[in-house]
Amino acid sequence: RQIFFNIFQSFEKFVCNGAVLTNGERRVSLVIENKASILRDRDIMQADQATTPAKRIYFPIMMLYLDSDHTDVHYDEFVRRMSEFMEAVSDHEVLTTCVAISRDVLQGQYYKALIKCRQLFDFEQVRLNYVASGLPENAA
Repeated sequence: RQIFFNIFQSFEKFVCNGAVLTNGERRVSLVIENKASILRDRDIMQADQATTPAKRIYFPIMMLYLDSDHTDVHYDEFVRRMSEFMEAVSDHEVLTTCVAISRDVLQGQYYKALIKCRQLFDFEQVRLNYVASGLPENAA
């Protein structure tokens, strides 16, 4: 199986099987000839950045993808966070996305789950903006 990464920008960082790599001065295309876990810098989240319910779902999926030595811990965290999220949401389309993410995780398709999980960020942002706009200025 080959994976083709279109172009890495100059000095763009990425993780490949746990190693942090940085592209050089020139843009480059890569072809990965075997199975590898690769994430671009823009798709990597630090634990302290998982500050919303959707990001708390994304983080353990990312860790499942990158850290195969601790799958039980990451999977349990994913299940807990996804369950909490699904209990709080009533939007049918969002719940359908959550089911699709869970299916991908169960099948070990972590990268696909990460891509789908980003859709929850958009939903959540709309909801957070809605809540914030409805608060009086002196509510904080």
